[in-house]
Amino acid sequence: MLGGGDGAEDVAQEAFLRLWQNPRQVRDGKALKSWLMRVASNLVVDRYRRQGPVDAGELPDTADDAPGPELALRRTNVAAAVDSAIAGLPERQRLALVLSHYEGYGNPEIALALDVSVEAVESLLARARRGLKAVLADRWQELLDDVASL
Repeated sequence: MLGGGDGAEDVAQEAFLRLWQNPRQVRDGKALKSWLMRVASNLVVDRYRRQGPVDAGELPDTADDAPGPELALRRTNVAAAVDSAIAGLPERQRLALVLSHYEGYGNPEIALALDVSVEAVESLLARARRGLKAVLADRWQELLDDVASL
């Protein structure tokens, strides 16, 4: 959800530190994963709130070992457009989308992590997808052509 790196390590470390400081927060050993995901999600939300909105120009460039600068530019443009659109989503929609599409969690796991019902997760994902579609509507053909050439 933070794109890896030091920020992700800090959030993971803080989540485990909270578990270490008060292990009674987890009543059932089976709920440990869900509890950690919820705590980490909340820490990410807190981090985003402190940082404020993300400008697409501030997003880090991804390493590209593919040949040719034109291909690298296309990848960077597509990734920046999608990252910027995702960053513009409301927090809970963004979290649900990232957990689903980037982290590979199912709706029941996301529901536990966000402390909402499965139906609420489905609604968050649907609204997130509609939001992305609306933001990228003017550029969809250009982005699709760039993706097809990758």
